[in-house]
Amino acid sequence: MLKESVSILKVPEILLPCNKVDMKKWATIACDQFTSNQSYWDQVASEVGDHPSTLKITFPEFYLGKIDEARKIQDIHHEMGKYLEENLFVLHHGMILVEREIDHGTRYGLLTTIDLEDYDYTRTSTSWIRATEGTVAERIPPRIKIREGAPLEIPHILVLIDDDQKKLIEPLISIKDTLPVLYDFDLMMNSGHVRGYSLADPKIENQILSVVAEAQSDNSIERKYGSVNDHSRIIFAIGDGNHSLATAKAIWENHKQEWGMDHPARYAMVEIENLHDSALLFEPIHRVIFNKKNSVVKQLEHQYGNDIEIVTHVDHESLFKDIDATPEGIQSFGILENGKAYKATFLNPPSGLCVGSVQQFLDTWKAKGGFEEIDYIHGTDDVINIAQSENNASFYLPPVQKNGFFQSIIKDGALPRKTFSMGEAHEKRFYIECRRILK
Repeated sequence: MLKESVSILKVPEILLPCNKVDMKKWATIACDQFTSNQSYWDQVASEVGDHPSTLKITFPEFYLGKIDEARKIQDIHHEMGKYLEENLFVLHHGMILVEREIDHGTRYGLLTTIDLEDYDYTRTSTSWIRATEGTVAERIPPRIKIREGAPLEIPHILVLIDDDQKKLIEPLISIKDTLPVLYDFDLMMNSGHVRGYSLADPKIENQILSVVAEAQSDNSIERKYGSVNDHSRIIFAIGDGNHSLATAKAIWENHKQEWGMDHPARYAMVEIENLHDSALLFEPIHRVIFNKKNSVVKQLEHQYGNDIEIVTHVDHESLFKDIDATPEGIQSFGILENGKAYKATFLNPPSGLCVGSVQQFLDTWKAKGGFEEIDYIHGTDDVINIAQSENNASFYLPPVQKNGFFQSIIKDGALPRKTFSMGEAHEKRFYIECRRILK
C-alpha cells in the first residue's frame, strides 16, 4: 500500500533579531565550513567582538577537540536564554523568501518548517524527505548534546525540491518587490548580500502548500520518475545539513511520546531551494588515494572488464576539459597516475551517478587492501599535485548532473558521502533566523 500524501510543511513562527542588532555581526556561516581554517574563525570572532551573534549560539566544527566542549555547550544554552530574556528577537509568523547574492548570480530559497515524521535518513528510506548522502551515525550524538535542552534552533539546512516546472519558488520571486522586507544586509567575510521577504499572507501560504501537495500527486511523480511506488514518492532531498536534521529527528523520536505530537520539536526549520535554480551550482568533489598497491587502470580493467573503456589523454588540462563537457547520461571520469592522464567511461554503470560508481569501485578496492587512504578534494590544484607521487592517484569527477539527481536517490538510496558540494564554502547558508523548539 502506497504511503499517503501528507502536509509536509508547516507555517513557522520565526524569531528575527530586533532593530538594535547589527545584522552583519549577527549572521555567521554554517558550522561545518572552514573546519581547518583557524584564520577564518579568528577573523569572525574579531568581527563579532562583544555584539550579539549566532557565533555565540552555535558550535563551529573547527573548535571540536580544541576547547572544553561541555563548557561550550553550556555557554551556548546560556547565551540563547540570555537573548530571549533580553527580548533580542521579534516574532514573525510566516514563511520567508530568502534572496542570496553570490559571486555568480542570485540564489533563492523558501524558509519554512518540515515535518520530521516524514523524514528518514537511513539509506533504504522511502520517506517523502530523504538524505542525499550517507549519514554517519557517530556524528549524531555530539550534536544531540548541543540541541538537547536548547531553547532555540538556528538552521543552516538546505533542502532541495525537483521542481523542473518552477512552480514553488519562482512565482514568489516574481512578486518580491511587493513583499515586506524583513532583513537586507551584507554578509561578513565577503560572502555576498542577503535579503528576506515576508510571505505572511494567507493567499501566498495557500499557494505554497497547494504547489507542494500537487508535487506529491501520482501524476507529478509519474511524469518525473516514470512510475509511482514508495521509492519514487519523494519530494525533498537534503542538500546541506543532513547531520543537523538527523539530530533533530533523533531527539524528536526519543521524546515524542513524552512531548506529544503538537510539540514544536516535531518540525525543523529549513530553507528549500529548487534543484533547477541556475545559480545553484553542484560542484564535484574529487577523490585522491594514497599508497596504492597497483595501477588504477589495471585494477579498473580487472574489476570491470568490457564494462569500462579507458583511453589515454595528452595531459591533465585536456582531460579536465573533456570530463567537464561529459554529456548527460554518460559516466566518464579522469585518472591521474604515474605522470599520465586517462579518461575512463563506465559502459554499464553500477550507480545512477558517476561519483557513485567511482566510490563503489574505491570502497571495494580499499576493502581488499588496494590502497591505504582516501581523501576528498575541492578544486583542481591538489588533484594534480597529489598524483605526482608514484604511490598516489587522483580521480577527477564530472559536474553532478541535476536531471538525474533525484532518480539516483530513488535508485540507489542515499548517495556516497562527499558526492557533491552546493557551491563554494563562503556561499553556504548563514545563520540568521531562530525558532523556539521548547515549550
